[in-house]
Amino acid sequence: MTTQTSTAITHIGTLVTNNPDLGTGPLGQIKDAALVIEGDRIAWTGPTDRVPATDTTQDAGGRTVIPGFVDSHSHLVFAGDRTEEFNARMSGQSYRAGGIRTTVAATRAATDAALEANLTHHLAEALRQGTTTFETKSGYGLTTADEERALRIAAAHTDEVTFLGAHIVSPDFADDPAAYVALVTGEMLDACAPHARWIDVFCEKGAFDGDQARAILTAGRARGLLPRIHANQLSYGPGVQLAVELDAASADHCTHLTDADVDALAHSDTVATLLPGAEFSTRAAWPDARRLLDAGATVALSTDCNPGSSFTSSVPFCIALAVRDMGMTPDEALWSATAGGARALRRTDVGHLAPGARADLAFLDAPSHVHLAYRPGVPLVSQVWRAGARVA
Repeated sequence: MTTQTSTAITHIGTLVTNNPDLGTGPLGQIKDAALVIEGDRIAWTGPTDRVPATDTTQDAGGRTVIPGFVDSHSHLVFAGDRTEEFNARMSGQSYRAGGIRTTVAATRAATDAALEANLTHHLAEALRQGTTTFETKSGYGLTTADEERALRIAAAHTDEVTFLGAHIVSPDFADDPAAYVALVTGEMLDACAPHARWIDVFCEKGAFDGDQARAILTAGRARGLLPRIHANQLSYGPGVQLAVELDAASADHCTHLTDADVDALAHSDTVATLLPGAEFSTRAAWPDARRLLDAGATVALSTDCNPGSSFTSSVPFCIALAVRDMGMTPDEALWSATAGGARALRRTDVGHLAPGARADLAFLDAPSHVHLAYRPGVPLVSQVWRAGARVA
């Protein structure tokens, strides 16, 4: 019988636990802190001068330690490149959902090995920047076989897999959207459900309307998949209200909100997941995080990493954008990128560093987490631990 080894990380300049019971402020911060890892879990946190005996010890050298980022919205199973589209947009053209079709064609043409290699490349890129939990979606195949293989490939790398056959109406069904909805809720769902935890739909002009979105999410829920939704990104629409009605874990984007939308989110368990990389890349209006937070809504921050509208895997970059342009404080932005992302995935084991949590953490070469926004673009993450092991 093997016994778990224990490791103490000591002389942490500031430890962010995200548990107010463990330290000061809403982030539960502890100065000159230590934590103990046993196996893949946090076993203890507190001041360095009170750390219990362990098998091994690592000196953090005064660095800040934060929970690993929880990226609850990404699109990483794809092939191809949309540099020309980005260049055109930066030259004055507007963003429309139809650009997804370019990636669909490239993804359908790619081999399984090429799709998996691209996925693991971007996962490694995100890990180096402190992301220890991620969700990713299908949505670039839009045939039963291509959606199923995307989810199968993703499921080998994360438990947080989302079926997004309803990304846009497949080009093959351009003249018959109703038939495509029937495919998504029938044969395609049957093939994809075994590989996924979540079901998502892009509820937007140029994609799916409220009635279509309700039918798709309801069918997925009947097959045991939990709903989340792309809502109110490009225009005002029914997406947020539908998310709350169906108890979706997350309404993602939330750029164009009425007062009723904000109130609905504030009085529900549905997290408003904000994706500032998309607004940065499309030069769109920023989501108003301050409005949501002041109303009492739960907010998550994620990358929306995808080849068309937000080709970044950097949560620190999104934190800097949220602080600079969306009205968030540095504390709120960090919480939203860690504990908020966990809420958006309905997880209690990640996004914080209280005893019992999975030992996912990132070291920052900085005296405070505020430097994530204070020094944008600087690679501050110097070590990453996931499930109790140093991985980057």
